[in-house]
Amino acid sequence: MNDDFEIRPLDLLDPSREPAARDWIGVHAAAQRDIFGERGSVWTLEEVQGFVRGADKKRVARAAWSDGQVVGALEVHLPLRDNQHAAMLWLSVLPSARGRGVGSGLLAEAERLAAEHERSTLMAETEWVQGGRDVAEDFATRHGFVVAQTVLRSEQALPADRATLRGAVEGPGAEDYAFESFVDEMPEAWLDDRAVLQQRMSTDAPADDLHVTEEDWDADRLRASNARAAASGRRVIETVARHMPSGRLVGFTTVSVSAGEPELAYQQDTLVLTEHRGHGLGLRLKAANALRLMDELPEVTAVRTWNAASNEHMLAVNRQLGYTVDGYSREWQKVTEAGE
Repeated sequence: MNDDFEIRPLDLLDPSREPAARDWIGVHAAAQRDIFGERGSVWTLEEVQGFVRGADKKRVARAAWSDGQVVGALEVHLPLRDNQHAAMLWLSVLPSARGRGVGSGLLAEAERLAAEHERSTLMAETEWVQGGRDVAEDFATRHGFVVAQTVLRSEQALPADRATLRGAVEGPGAEDYAFESFVDEMPEAWLDDRAVLQQRMSTDAPADDLHVTEEDWDADRLRASNARAAASGRRVIETVARHMPSGRLVGFTTVSVSAGEPELAYQQDTLVLTEHRGHGLGLRLKAANALRLMDELPEVTAVRTWNAASNEHMLAVNRQLGYTVDGYSREWQKVTEAGE
């Protein structure tokens, strides 16, 4: 309890608390707009509720109230199936309420919740616009967090040149591979191979200094994850690379489009198995997916993506596809005494 604000639990799934929940998600949106203007990445409440209903993470929400208004928002993500040492924090403060200790109060509550669930590693993200600075850097370092990864935020404008994209897909060097796509519903026949690819995302993609371990994916977990995305109103377009001699899926790329921002696609994961690299599959996958996206959802005018600064190969692929950097983020980490 603070004389200026009060931190309270918030059940994001309780219909009677919907006005507070919408104010809570509004705080996160306001923090994004303060950084990026209208180019902020904004979640809808329905999307967040879909994740809360998931079985692979426990998500605990807190709201900071002042004078009857939600001025701070916190969600603590607690993985239940893997990485059970970690707690991921999503913390935002209404710009007009900063400088009053709201962020510190919410962070203290996050650390209390992490300790309560025996989590030794806390992770959080900060962002800033191209040409700006990370205004949360002092806050993070003052509270004992260190930078574990730096990430570039980029956008590809759509529609892109179709001939260029087709040339990227059809160029020589990948004769043993075919590219297949789906819209919204993943074919059941893909699930086992795609679960392997999803698991390899946790080992093959750059993690830099993040304290993360291999994730545990199978067809059931992937099916449930896809169902939550659909229930939240997201459209999904994915392209996979099939190795024809073996018939196995060996690479994939996914974009999703929020019902709240139908003009913007979010690039999700892209992966090519290490043993199938060297054939330009990453470029081909993203080019093929862009073509399908333009066909299926012509209202989308941009694809937004995030890549680790250390992921030089994927950053080069993005440049070939016309992505331009418009911002940055940092993944911060704090290891408590229990994890040292």
